[in-house]
Amino acid sequence: MPNTVLTVFLRLPISVRILSIAASIILFFGLIITLVEPETFPTFFEGVWWAIITASTVGYGDYTPSTIVGRLAGMLLILTGAGFLSTYLVTLATAAVARQNAFLEGKSTYRGQNHIVIIGWNERSKTLINTIIKDEKKSVITLVDESLKKNPLPDSLHFIQGNPNIDETLLRTNIAQANKVIITSDQSKDEMTADMNSILTLLAIKGLNPEVPCIIEILTAEQVTNAHRAGADEIIQTNRLSSFVMHSSLNSQEAMIAFLDLLGNFKDKRLQIVSMGEWRNEEMLDFAALSSYLLLEDKLLLGVKRGSQSFIKPGAKFIVEEKDELIIIAGF
Repeated sequence: MPNTVLTVFLRLPISVRILSIAASIILFFGLIITLVEPETFPTFFEGVWWAIITASTVGYGDYTPSTIVGRLAGMLLILTGAGFLSTYLVTLATAAVARQNAFLEGKSTYRGQNHIVIIGWNERSKTLINTIIKDEKKSVITLVDESLKKNPLPDSLHFIQGNPNIDETLLRTNIAQANKVIITSDQSKDEMTADMNSILTLLAIKGLNPEVPCIIEILTAEQVTNAHRAGADEIIQTNRLSSFVMHSSLNSQEAMIAFLDLLGNFKDKRLQIVSMGEWRNEEMLDFAALSSYLLLEDKLLLGVKRGSQSFIKPGAKFIVEEKDELIIIAGF
């Protein structure tokens, strides 16, 4: 039995062990001084009060032992209790500093839920994080990156340092409770290698949480199929988009400038996908009628999303179904 108690005690955190020893010393000497000098310390509470004040070296002097035995007890208390109390305070300070350093260095585990996990630190993810921070919903962000040595935005996100392909790293993000995952491509590698790493990360994430929506950036067209097979919910082909913009600029620079200006207006949640159900009635069954109604609310109807298909400007007589989602621009 004593060995069991000792084993349990040794397994406790060091701060708890030191505090337990310090509290035991204070209670012990509080009891001793009450027994030795009952006239000066009539109650156990006064004895404990004196022990705390003496061990902490505050020395109010409201209770002082008058006998030799009492003063010897006070001397012994100072030599033992003060050391343990000081050690306890130093341990707490050390633990706080260690916890802060672990947070800055990406070694601490995220305990929250419904957060957004972003894989990779680069200009795209940096811009995305800044946009999310400005969002009214104030979503919590967890950033995973292997190359970073410390948290780039300690006031705005939780940083996890490590390889996102490894389960241990993903578990520290609390991936099981994540709301969404965004995997950005590592452009320090060649395109094929970067895509393979991204897909491997996607497989690891889906293996731990198959239900979490994952958006992945793919650089090569050849790996789009593999990304779908790995379970990607949405694929962004960065190079394809860039090539489209540059090719369009060659044919019509003015039109491309207008298009880029239009994209700039999509910020601040202006581009939205909303449910159709609340608007659909007998007077608004087709695209033209619904578009006219939304214009009165300063909303521009671009198209309709039906399942995995999107219909951009499908035509005036296009029938909008109740389960459809509307692609609109709001806030002009």
